[in-house]
Amino acid sequence: MKAIRLFILLFVISLKTFADEGMWLPFLLETLNEKEMKAMGMKINAKDIYDINKGSLKDAIVQFGGGCTGEIISNEGLVLTNHHCGFGSIQRLSTLTNNYIANGYWSKNRNEELAAPGLSVTFISRMDDITKIVLAGITKDMAEQDRQSQIDKNIRAYQSSYKKETYENLLVRPFYNGNMYIAIVTVVYTDIRFVGAPPESIGAYGHDTDNWVWPRHAADFSVFRIYADANNKPAPYNPNNVPYKPKKSLNISMKGVKEGDFTMVFGFPGRTNEYLPAIAVQQTLELNNPIKIKIRDEVLQIQKSFMQKDEAIKLQYSSKYAGIANSWKKWIGENQGLARSNAVQKKLDQEKIFTTKLQSNNILKTKYGSVLEDLKEIYQRAETYFYVRDAFNETIGNCEILTQGIQLNALEKALESGNESAITKEKENISNRLPTFFKDYSKLVDEVILGKLIQIYFTRVDPKFWGTVSGQLWDKYNKDGVALATDVFANSFLTKESTFKAFLQLSNTELLNTLKSDKGYAIANALRQGYVVNAASNINNLQSEINQKQREYMAAQMEVLSSKRFYPDANSTLRITYGKVKGYQPKDGASYHYYTYLDGVMEKYIPNDYEFDVPKKLRDLYAAKDYGKYGENGKMPVCFIAANHTTGGNSGSPALDAYGNLVGLNFDRAWEGTMSDINYDPNICRNIMVDLRYVLFIIDKFGGATHLIKEMKLVYPKK
Repeated sequence: MKAIRLFILLFVISLKTFADEGMWLPFLLETLNEKEMKAMGMKINAKDIYDINKGSLKDAIVQFGGGCTGEIISNEGLVLTNHHCGFGSIQRLSTLTNNYIANGYWSKNRNEELAAPGLSVTFISRMDDITKIVLAGITKDMAEQDRQSQIDKNIRAYQSSYKKETYENLLVRPFYNGNMYIAIVTVVYTDIRFVGAPPESIGAYGHDTDNWVWPRHAADFSVFRIYADANNKPAPYNPNNVPYKPKKSLNISMKGVKEGDFTMVFGFPGRTNEYLPAIAVQQTLELNNPIKIKIRDEVLQIQKSFMQKDEAIKLQYSSKYAGIANSWKKWIGENQGLARSNAVQKKLDQEKIFTTKLQSNNILKTKYGSVLEDLKEIYQRAETYFYVRDAFNETIGNCEILTQGIQLNALEKALESGNESAITKEKENISNRLPTFFKDYSKLVDEVILGKLIQIYFTRVDPKFWGTVSGQLWDKYNKDGVALATDVFANSFLTKESTFKAFLQLSNTELLNTLKSDKGYAIANALRQGYVVNAASNINNLQSEINQKQREYMAAQMEVLSSKRFYPDANSTLRITYGKVKGYQPKDGASYHYYTYLDGVMEKYIPNDYEFDVPKKLRDLYAAKDYGKYGENGKMPVCFIAANHTTGGNSGSPALDAYGNLVGLNFDRAWEGTMSDINYDPNICRNIMVDLRYVLFIIDKFGGATHLIKEMKLVYPKK
């Protein structure tokens, strides 16, 4: 318990870091951050941001769909998020006849708002530090398995005794690599309806060329609405449900921002690793990212070539392509940023300081011993295995026939066991997946991808990880990925919905025989077995060792470097980050302004181009300078940047001004700073936001959905 109290004390008193850096816990702002935030220009109080007794800004923030952020912008449950966050739901609602991706959509009234099955939003009711409760009974010399067992037992006891409403959920999440635990009470709404979005030529303007790049000109937004039962509580979709009445909705500033203005971003950042040792950063830079980039590069080239020639395939693969490209380009920028900022050497320098201070303090030296050297040694042993892990996951995850094949392994096990209940369950699971899968599947595309990815896998992964069966298959096709793919797609039931359905109608004996003889299943299962037998168990053990030692190293850093300010790594929980609007200089001779305008959209305009076409109506509005009340000095602001520390999951997050008004919608980071997940550099790390006035302009002047504007509260704060 003394160690826990010391840890928390150090957390509170270690307050030195870059002012722009950090993803802070909102319920601790009053203690840790309020003074600094006000010194930087914030005009409200920490209680206005997070309060469990009355409506505060946190009550207007939702986790959107599990992977993004959204915000409430009206007292009728209107939710704003990014276009790319709503993209999957919009695509599922689209058809060739009603293509809401290509043409956009604006509901004229509540009856035209479209139910989005499977979509949900999550509110945070409260967050509480329960570290003492979770770590009760934990001792330093406990085996890792025993330690986790005790933690799990403590969490279960806490959850079972916690008094909550029937519609609430209670989560417990670790922070600081398991040195701190927080209880989070959530409320999930599942009746979410699509209200409107611009066409992708506006919402995703610039597409892949502009992704992760500044300057940007995309109106990356979409609008949904939360529905609730008559008591304003969560309920499944029902035509009789009514718009949700929020505790808090955001006011929208019509003043925009200026350089040096205070901004904060509220949301659910996904994952960061700011406290890794240098060796881990080096492996990311030199091994792990390159193989992932190579595989996705090939997949994207193949998908794009088909999408450019076939409109139906374009509709099927637009969302998949965007998802694959997003991480691919991010990893490229991350590697460039790590190299340019000399991140590995910076980590080595930090480790030298850590080691010197540790060795100079006999108490801390005894307590933490060789923790950093131990961690380095584990990463050295893990290097090859982690490379194989990334190669395997990217190969399987980006070739759809392999993904489908591996998912059938559970059916094979059920058939071999003869368990009728398990067999029936697996067949039902498969049947339920098929319509959605084949709706957005092209065997033409997937065949080319299989041939290319198999070739990469077998030429870049050490044969000792292939497995015997995989090696035999590779030899059978004379080490030719195209030949393997051609044979598989000519002879596998996995490639067509009709043959897949026919397969499921077979008797159990026929099912098992057909499955084992299928060439698509054969290669997928062989790759899986080779990976499981030769790599997976070692990877799991190594990762467990790393997790344990990283936890010790995290605690050691905070205690040894007591003058440094530490914030917890992102883990998809509610955070706030703050900084100032400012441009940056990414390299010698280059300097970027902090704002972009509609002029830039027109400068990039290429008629009939997939990425840079501009709808005629927007061109006409620009020509007439018909910006309504949303323009500024005869120009239409589009996007701006600031030094807010964001990451994936912050997509759709509100950018708030000093008064807590909504001024922007976060949707990206500048390419030079995407390495901020590992190495934050305040000189070049910038988050990218669409100006809310451009959002309103598109809704009103372009979309004609003025009725939505009337729901919102527009304000003109003093500067």
